[in-house]
Amino acid sequence: MAKYIITGGAGFIGSHLAERLIRKKSKVIILDNLSTVRLENIKRFRKNIKFIKCDLSKRGKWEKEFKGKVFVFHLAALADIVPSIQNPKKYYNANVTATLNVLNACKNSKVLKFIYSASSSCYGIPKTYPTKENEKLNPIYPYALTKKMGEDLVLHWSQVYKIPSISLRLFNVYGTRSRTSGTYGAMFGVFLAQKLANEPFTIVGNGTQTRDFTYVTDVVSAIIKAIKSKLSNEILNVGSGQTVSVNKIIKLLGGNKVFIKKRPGEPNSTFADIKKINKKLGWVPKIKIEEGIKILINEIDYWKKAPVWTPKKIQKATKLWFKYLDK
Repeated sequence: MAKYIITGGAGFIGSHLAERLIRKKSKVIILDNLSTVRLENIKRFRKNIKFIKCDLSKRGKWEKEFKGKVFVFHLAALADIVPSIQNPKKYYNANVTATLNVLNACKNSKVLKFIYSASSSCYGIPKTYPTKENEKLNPIYPYALTKKMGEDLVLHWSQVYKIPSISLRLFNVYGTRSRTSGTYGAMFGVFLAQKLANEPFTIVGNGTQTRDFTYVTDVVSAIIKAIKSKLSNEILNVGSGQTVSVNKIIKLLGGNKVFIKKRPGEPNSTFADIKKINKKLGWVPKIKIEEGIKILINEIDYWKKAPVWTPKKIQKATKLWFKYLDK
């Protein structure tokens, strides 16, 4: 029986993927260092999986789990902009060195499929919308660069060592179990904590910028489709097929708002061209933004312990962002 190894499996996307696989009676192994996530994410199915706390940037006993027939989902990563500017080496270790170590562990095993969680941030500010997979890449900050470097490694190992691999470039994933601690980051986590604290929503710029928000269960469905396919050495966008303005998100969430300075290096829009994944895998996103936000509001207590960001705190936290990215 094949094993399903999920790096970062206690995290946002990984925990949803693990839960889906468990429903199918799959043998799931989670490798996670718990640096940015809560064990609560896997509490409800903890007894049904094998969990190993480990640092993938360092070789270790975790590599033994790759013996035999395995499906590998490499989701583990650090994923914030400002900390990647502050400490690029930390991001290199987490997103590049760890990827290399996981790939090397795969070299001597029977990998049935390797799925890499890539980031749409590698496009930088695209010239065309919707953005296709062949768009010229222009990572603007270290996080985006390290995710691109990880993708390069995966595709090269696929080519040289014949590891059947697919890189999924994910666009603005949101949903339950998204990160609640640490630095200023993902928009929905910021907004939901502000809503709980009755603080105004902090809107960057004028709020007319749009994002391709993709619900986490749709992303999991794309991953499942990918492992079942015969594709290899492919890159596929994973998006919702639509863009939504930040102002509309605020309207759906309901509450007061305050505007803060627009940040350099951020695109006015993200919008995935998903024709390729639709054609190659038959994947179609199902969750519309209105439904996704209803789910988040119903589960809003998850963000009770999340930091509440005010304009002053955001200004301080993003100081280096402006220092290094403002041209």
